[in-house]
Amino acid sequence: MDLNEVKKIIIPLPTSDGAGVKLLRSIGVEPNYFDPFLMLDEFGSENKNDYIAGFPPHPHRGIETVTYMLEGEFEHKDSTGGKGRMKSGDVQWMKTGSGIIHSEMPAMKEGRLHGFQLWINMPSKLKMNKPEYIYINANKMGVYEDTEKKIKVIAGKFKNVEGAVNKHNVEPIYFDIELKENKEFNFILPSLHNSFIYLINGQLKIGEKNHSKTNESNLILLERGDKLKIVALKKSKFLLISAKPIGEQIARGGPFVMNTKKEIEKAIQDYQTGKFVK
Repeated sequence: MDLNEVKKIIIPLPTSDGAGVKLLRSIGVEPNYFDPFLMLDEFGSENKNDYIAGFPPHPHRGIETVTYMLEGEFEHKDSTGGKGRMKSGDVQWMKTGSGIIHSEMPAMKEGRLHGFQLWINMPSKLKMNKPEYIYINANKMGVYEDTEKKIKVIAGKFKNVEGAVNKHNVEPIYFDIELKENKEFNFILPSLHNSFIYLINGQLKIGEKNHSKTNESNLILLERGDKLKIVALKKSKFLLISAKPIGEQIARGGPFVMNTKKEIEKAIQDYQTGKFVK
């Protein structure tokens, strides 16, 4: 078996989105797409001024957005009539398809807010599908735990614990992992997947080759392989995310991601003329 070694360590870029929410962006900056991943943001602050303005109503087409709340609460509303409150530990997996207008606003006036939003591309044959949601409540999430580690399984499978997201076209793996100091995490990754680790805190040694020191809020892109070996040099918490590349041309216009410039122009026209949401 070939070990997954470190390909590149990326320090996220501080930026803002929505109505001024401060965040760290590690995928989608240059844009540095990592097929099928289009964007990864970490948002987190104890200062309400960094997040209180939230993400007012805005459109999407052609992507999936995965919002994972570690701490705090968000209220969600959309053009399909859907609404709800995301609490600490919850996940909202939204397939925007042909189009949706939604808002995500903090349901809190103070305290710590911390979470992630991941954008995943959709293949051309699915981009105009009807929008769809998968909600995962924290108390219903699959969890594997032993004396060395704790793994929350959002998508994919670890030992006998399976995530709520399955039978998906890019076969995603999404784990939230807590690993104790000097302990090891081993996992077999599909050899054709693109995979990365996002280190939230701690320090990791990945694979057998020497690599730069990892720090909190580091994105670690992995070389392809089929055996992942991670040792926690300190007690660590990190995300492991992996999926099969789509391999199609990407055309992006703000919140719209299609395959051609013409399709982007059509999305903008549909939105401006009120034909965006059916």
